[in-house]
Amino acid sequence: EIAPSDDVAASAPKGSLEPDRHGSRVARRGAAGAGLVVILLLGVLVWGVAKGPRSTRVTLRSALDGKPAPALVGKTLAGPRFDLNRFGGSWVVVNFFATWCPPCIAEHSELVTFSQRHAAVGDRLVVSVVFDDVPSLVSDFFDRKGGSWPVLLDDGDAAVNWAVTAVPESILVDPNGVVRGKIKGGIRADQLDRLIDEAEVSDDAARAGRGTSPNSGASKLTR
Repeated sequence: EIAPSDDVAASAPKGSLEPDRHGSRVARRGAAGAGLVVILLLGVLVWGVAKGPRSTRVTLRSALDGKPAPALVGKTLAGPRFDLNRFGGSWVVVNFFATWCPPCIAEHSELVTFSQRHAAVGDRLVVSVVFDDVPSLVSDFFDRKGGSWPVLLDDGDAAVNWAVTAVPESILVDPNGVVRGKIKGGIRADQLDRLIDEAEVSDDAARAGRGTSPNSGASKLTR
């Protein structure tokens, strides 16, 4: 019979030189249980990341920032032509998306929430631009997921003109028709409102400093 080591003998109860095999089994089971909990937590985390939109990242130094928004004119999914110039006086979220893009799918409910939140006042609007997708699939997507805003069918020019490199990307256009930032990745309704609120506070402070009225810097955009 193999004798226990000196360490085991020293830690064994007085009067016994047998190692505490029961305690070892309990320790091993506890370690295994802890490991399983960690694996499960990691699994939930990975699922949550895959399920939710990608983290919002606002690019304030994009090529378009601070400049008049590029033209955005074309046929919509519902038929009528869309022209961004008709929406002067309102903030517009120009959202480039595709139905095959998981973050686009994940963020869609947030766009619905944002659009519904401002529908009555009409101060903050959404327009979606289809990026490399099939119109019938896009139509089915909106039928299932909701969303009553204009959906523009892009022939590729819009993505180039708006410097879009991947989807989803959202560009904020202020009531004067000026680009105020690009949001890369999935968005959330509260984040959109916070970004616009902060921009409005900044604009109010700038106008107060210049002693100008809110409409003094209005662009050519008209409804």
